[in-house]
This record gives sequence, C-alpha cells and structure tokens, in this order.
Amino acid sequence: MSLSPAVSLLRDLIRCPSVTPNEGGALALLARVLGAAGFETHRVVFSEPGQPDVDNLYARIGTEAPCLVFAGHTDVVPPGDVARWRFDPFSGEIADGMIWGRGACDMKGGVAACVAAALDYVGRHGTPKGSIAFLITGDEEGPAVNGTVKLLDWALARGERFDHCLLGEPTNPNALGDMMKIGRRGSLTGRVTAKGVQGHVAYPHLADNPIPRLVAILTALKATPLDAGTAHFDASNLEVTSVDVGNPASNVIPAEARATFNIRFNDLWTPQTLADEIARRCAGAADPAGFALAFEPTNALAFLTRPGRFSQLVGKAIEAETGRTPKLSTTGGTSDARFIVKACEVIEFGLVGQTMHMVDERVAVADVDRLAGIYARVIADYFA
Repeated sequence: MSLSPAVSLLRDLIRCPSVTPNEGGALALLARVLGAAGFETHRVVFSEPGQPDVDNLYARIGTEAPCLVFAGHTDVVPPGDVARWRFDPFSGEIADGMIWGRGACDMKGGVAACVAAALDYVGRHGTPKGSIAFLITGDEEGPAVNGTVKLLDWALARGERFDHCLLGEPTNPNALGDMMKIGRRGSLTGRVTAKGVQGHVAYPHLADNPIPRLVAILTALKATPLDAGTAHFDASNLEVTSVDVGNPASNVIPAEARATFNIRFNDLWTPQTLADEIARRCAGAADPAGFALAFEPTNALAFLTRPGRFSQLVGKAIEAETGRTPKLSTTGGTSDARFIVKACEVIEFGLVGQTMHMVDERVAVADVDRLAGIYARVIADYFA
C-alpha cells in the first residue's frame, strides 16, 4: 500500500509506545526527519522534584520574522485492556479507511500532518521568508509541568520569538472543518470539609452532624450561576464531583463530611477571584468555623485569541480544503495553548476527536491527508 507522507509518518509515530512520560522514540523520530530537512533541532529534558523527567523537542528553520510555530504532543494515555482492541494499539494498522492506534487522533495525527506539511513546503520552496518552528512535548497528557510551559520558557530565554501558533489538538466534534478553537476555559478544583462532632444517633444533642452543613454549602455553590457567559465563552460551570462521609456505621453521626468540585471558568475570572467568590458563598451558607475550604494549585487559566487576521487565514484554509466554515469555539477541556498564548496568538485545529482516549482510537486516513493539506495552505498563505 502506498501511503502519503503524513499517513506514513503517523503510522511510524503510533508505533512508538510513548505513554506519558515515556518518550518511546517518537521525539527521536521527529528530530530525525526534521533535521534531515534542514531544521535545527534540540531535545530538551526538564526535571522537577516529585515529577517525572520529560523529553521535549524544539525545531526551527529560518531565523527571521515572522515565525509560524506548530505545537503539539507525542505522549499518549495508556491503552487500557489491550485485549479489547481490534488491533494492537501501537501497530498503526490501516483498515476500513482508518488508521488505528493509541494517539491516532490525540494527537499524533495532528503532529504528523503539520510536520508533513512543513517538510513539503521546505522541499518545494526552501527556507521560508520568515521561520517555521515546532514546539513538541511529551507531557501534555501528564502533569503538564515539565512540558510545553518549560519548553516555551526555554525557547524565549534563548531569544526565540514567535508570531503565531497553530496547535493540532483534535478540535472537530463530527467532521473535519466543523470547529477551531480560539480559546479555552480555565479549570479550578476545590475541596470543602464540613466539620462536626461524632456521636451516637440516639443522642444527637451530644453530637454535631456535619452532613446538613455540607449540603447547605453545596446548595449555595450551585444556587446562583457564576456568570452568564461572554461573547466568546459559555457560562462558567461548577460541578460537584465527589461527596464522601466515610462512615460505615448507620448508628454513628460522623465527625466530618467532604466534597470535591471542579469549575470550568471563562475569562471573566481568575483562579483567585473565583476562589474568593466560592469562599464568600460558603461563608454565607455556614459558619466559617464549621468548615474548611482548600483549592488545588492550577496552571489552567482561561484565555482568548480574539478573531482577526490569523484566525481568518486559518479559517479560509479549512474552508478551501473541506468546504466547511469552522465554528470559532472555546469549549472543551484544557490544552497547552494556555501556555503558548503568553508568547503569541494561538489557534487550535486538528482532527475529529470522537475516539480520543478510547479503545480502538482511530482516524480516517483521508482526514489525515486533508489536515496536512490545510496546514500546507496555512503555511503557503502565511508566507505569501
């Protein structure tokens, strides 16, 4: 079977078992093919106490502005029960017009497509009138501590400058061309512990049941919407994800009751202003002495790349290749775009994400080639 450069590279990447934080050979493969095309490549490993070491790749051709950078990750989530897969999850098998394997859509497919597009451009035109760069991490599916955030800081400290970024995360819900991301919501996780006094249920006057207190707090957190949304963002949303008393006895009033919640918030909030609002609501529902409130550290801030010339350029390339006008969206989970936005405008567009993280993850071979065609148009129009 004759495969296109994008599909061939994707198959090779899938065959690299790069489950977070293992590099698995994927970054070595990309460094090799980019280096052979004239890109200056750097493998950069970052460490931090209590976190796994992470291998990252930076590559660039050209030294002048403007610089168009492609970003992505080659690490993948574990495959789970391999016996449930139709094909080995690291085989890159091609069948029924699909290429199968862990990372096919999230997001080795996007990486393969943008690398193939860049190699094609350089092969046809040589070094662009500007620069093409790649920020590829092995830490997106993990803690996201030793990956893009540090790789970006490393590059900026070297004097690298970026003008625009295209991140190839899977963004399309149903068909290629449906949607591109111009921002993402932030994420904040909190834990509230209602305090009480343990005692016998037959003698409630000698105890203090914390469960009604916790219920009152959770009711207050959900009673009023956090906001009504903005022009580009849906309303912020708080979801209670766990309630735990840990009480195996039906005749004992527990000493405490705990709940965990997560908030996906828009650009009306920062983690601090949101934490202040949550604390205010909790205090309005219960005596502050009767509960404890804590928040997990977060680096997931809300951000927005306002529609403009770059989003129009990407949108026109998508429409030219697919016949669809992509919706500008800020939905979904977090991505490494939240780090890159501090350096330049960033747009996200990749494959259809219906099978990401699932058993039998797969993407259409034709979509991989169309995505490479979209990226090729973006490069050509960007340096026109």
